[in-house]
Amino acid sequence: MGKQFTLGKNERLKSRKSIEQLFDDGHRFSHALFKVFYIQNDKPGLQFGVGVSSKNFKKAVDRNRVKRLTKEAYRLQKNGLQQQLKEKKAGLDLFIIYTGKELPEYKNVYKSMTVILQKLYDNIAQ
Repeated sequence: MGKQFTLGKNERLKSRKSIEQLFDDGHRFSHALFKVFYIQNDKPGLQFGVGVSSKNFKKAVDRNRVKRLTKEAYRLQKNGLQQQLKEKKAGLDLFIIYTGKELPEYKNVYKSMTVILQKLYDNIAQ
């Protein structure tokens, strides 16, 4: 198994410039309680970020919990998308925002992430 299901430092979307470009020029879609922003680029690899509104969750503990659940669901399912990007020698920046107003259950987050990653997989395949 090894390093297959990790979410390393180089896979996190942190660059302010990249994030701004993603929101300005990227594609977007919504699924369930998530809003998804993505943009294809030349730098190989998949970079991922997650956000939760402080308007909906006043306590940082709750925001961090939602982020943790989302990252975990993503981490366990990203391999198919990563493989496709590797074959195409392409890169993808991905940012997911949780828009719900209550704390989600992990199984719901996992199901939503499955659909989101499948949608991205289909969009990239075109």
